[in-house]
Amino acid sequence: MIVSLAGGVGAARFLTGLVRVVPEEELVIIVNTGDDIELHGLHISPDIDIILYTLAGIVDEEKGWGVRGDTFNCLKFLAKLGCETWFKLGDMDLATHIFRTNLLKRGFKLSEVVDDIRRRFGLKVKVLPMSDQRVETRIVTDIGELHFQEYLVKRGASDRVLGVKFAGIEEAEPTPGLIESILEAEAVVVCPSNPIVSIGPILSVKGVREALLRSEAKKIAISPIVAGRPIKGPADKLMQGLGLEVSAYSVAKLYSDFLDVFIIDQADIDEKDRIERLGIKVISTNTIMRDLKDKVNLAKVVIEQVRGSRNQIL
Repeated sequence: MIVSLAGGVGAARFLTGLVRVVPEEELVIIVNTGDDIELHGLHISPDIDIILYTLAGIVDEEKGWGVRGDTFNCLKFLAKLGCETWFKLGDMDLATHIFRTNLLKRGFKLSEVVDDIRRRFGLKVKVLPMSDQRVETRIVTDIGELHFQEYLVKRGASDRVLGVKFAGIEEAEPTPGLIESILEAEAVVVCPSNPIVSIGPILSVKGVREALLRSEAKKIAISPIVAGRPIKGPADKLMQGLGLEVSAYSVAKLYSDFLDVFIIDQADIDEKDRIERLGIKVISTNTIMRDLKDKVNLAKVVIEQVRGSRNQIL
């Protein structure tokens, strides 16, 4: 069993390759829910949805989010009614949120709802929200605290970051089976996701980091930072706001207590020695996933570190 810690676009792209290298039934994906937000009375789970949409083959790859071919008629009418429409929710996308919210109101847990949607999409991978309890990533800025989606989408990550908080993390319990999956895994793969607001909340859930330290699995991470810049998203602004150097090295250091192998882009080969002094093996390859071939090749590099030669995984 391969367990992945995931959040957002970078994870979705990598997982697209991974499901072509490893049978879906052997994969468990633990997903960040700190980005979840309530809008128009609906529970929105951006990271979960992009992973489900991507693996189901219906994501809008041009936008990087939402459902391919979606329309925005509901949102346009909400605007006419004076509602805020800064978070772009397509009509088909809204159906997912309505379905999720109705089940949550009926008393189902988020993990149960996600599993239901996963099955309806015909996916065989196991997808676990990091917690059934609400955790909200808050960005402390020079204009006050903002929900992460307000900081990123509504305000375009334009505010100076002073800190990051995970509201509710103290009460958040890992979803059923999450800790056991880590302890029983052959490998745990930290996807190339934002280390602060995508992977950070998962690692902060009660017992998760301890399970990673206890697990005998090979623990591998892929850097989301290439040549001092994130491939996508505001990781650089968040890292700078927390006083961290924006580099592959800084990401490796955040995971250094449990990590065995760190995969960096060829552009960061000069970081290799510094990262290895943390006690982590470094592999350099192309980590920029422009097409399906790149995604599959990166997945193969990861699995080679788990199972050995390329011939064993083809």
